[in-house]
Amino acid sequence: MALSISYEDIVAAQQRIQAFIHQTPVLHSTTFDELIGAEVFFKAENTQRMGAFKIRGACNALLQFDEQQKKQGVVTFSSGNHAQAIALAARELGMRAVIVMPEDAPKIKIEATRGYGGEVVLYDRYTEDREAIGRRLAQEQGLSLIPPYDHPHVMAGQGTAAKELIEEVGKLDYLFVPLGGGGLLSGCALAAKNLLPQCTVIGVEPDAGNDGQRSLLSGSIVHIDTPKTIADGAQTQHLGQHTFPVIQKYVDAIHTVSDRELVAAMRFCASRMKTVIEPTGCLGIALAMQPAMNLKGKRVGIIISGGNVDIQRFAQLLLE
Repeated sequence: MALSISYEDIVAAQQRIQAFIHQTPVLHSTTFDELIGAEVFFKAENTQRMGAFKIRGACNALLQFDEQQKKQGVVTFSSGNHAQAIALAARELGMRAVIVMPEDAPKIKIEATRGYGGEVVLYDRYTEDREAIGRRLAQEQGLSLIPPYDHPHVMAGQGTAAKELIEEVGKLDYLFVPLGGGGLLSGCALAAKNLLPQCTVIGVEPDAGNDGQRSLLSGSIVHIDTPKTIADGAQTQHLGQHTFPVIQKYVDAIHTVSDRELVAAMRFCASRMKTVIEPTGCLGIALAMQPAMNLKGKRVGIIISGGNVDIQRFAQLLLE
């Protein structure tokens, strides 16, 4: 089966979006290297515009709208980071944006989405279907639906994060990428395998939501109930029809980490690296900290996906 995106789509996306995003820094921690015995490079998408990698895919998608689509506007559904990204990208391009968000999403993400000009529609993530709500609004109001991960333009945009990382640091033995619905992982895996065919690409998701791991092992998309985890950006119920085939082809393995391990990673980054990272953004870091990974002597790239966490919630988690 033909894949929805190619490496050339990521190359084109990088050119298309460069005026709208930050080329984020690559962080390094001698203490972390000593802790796990490897040389680790952190792609700091928590310093990206709106605080997460999602602006990459949002811009790449909206920049390809035709005039009629621009006039009508965009609708999406998201727990927070894609919501903010679509709202910000739409504002920059002079478009209307309607965002379907769970009512229990972090307050900081809802407020930021509204601050960027997004029209927020709230729903109950445990009893309502956000995808159905998004489709209904698109049909009723003539909006173009851009889902948070299962869209070729979104996937290609997200893949630019890994492309930038590899172009800056060179050879990697491993690349760890957070996994929710697979937009970031599919794009980054495709970029990594084209630039570094021998690099081992690993997706990382929370223990409570290991649908990606189960899907990769079974060979078909596994659907689960909304997982209860502090990694709100990974509370997806399934991989996408577009993301899964790319993950099947280019991802070597999918591992999971516990919420407790996420908090430990957040605490390390705050105390030793002086950087605020949201729980989902720490998925790759938490995996690297597992002794069982045995990364000694390796060069490891880790995508830090975002830093949008309510500061009171952040403090509460670190003190638990």
